Amino acid sequence: MIYLQLLLSYLKIGFFGFGGGYTMLSLIQNEIVAQRGWLTSEQLTDIIAVSQVTPGPIAINSATYVGYAVTGTVWGSLLATVAVCTPSLTIMLAATKFYMHLRDNKYMNGAMEGMKPMMIGMILSAALLLLTPDSFIDWKSWILFGACFIASIKKVNPILLIILSAVAGLLLYL
Repeated sequence: MIYLQLLLSYLKIGFFGFGGGYTMLSLIQNEIVAQRGWLTSEQLTDIIAVSQVTPGPIAINSATYVGYAVTGTVWGSLLATVAVCTPSLTIMLAATKFYMHLRDNKYMNGAMEGMKPMMIGMILSAALLLLTPDSFIDWKSWILFGACFIASIKKVNPILLIILSAVAGLLLYL
């Protein structure tokens, strides 16, 4: 039964996750944390953090982790990953074919422009999930965030920032 629930959850995320990984975060949070209770908000935030430093999209990385965490098997991990990818790939192929035929159509262009604010809203929603009052983000996290933000403005190498953030996290939280 858990495999069917996992399949349906990630199919839903795959079908309705327009705009890429960041826009999917609010869908993933709602489905995995709020609706199913498979993970806590803190665990999901850890998945997001790990997804940022490992190759691959957030949705696929989270599906892999959640599938394994929920079922305790590699099969659950594989099932969730395939479930989140299949709708996205199918929709993308169909949308590309459709778009190529209508790319000069004023209605198509209007629809594409109208979707931009929705995607920005979903990304903002994902960011706000991390800032809720029951969030585990503390003052140390804000200092680390501020330091990384300033360093990125000063064009510090992102790989160096990732490594330094990991070291700082170990020192601050262990």
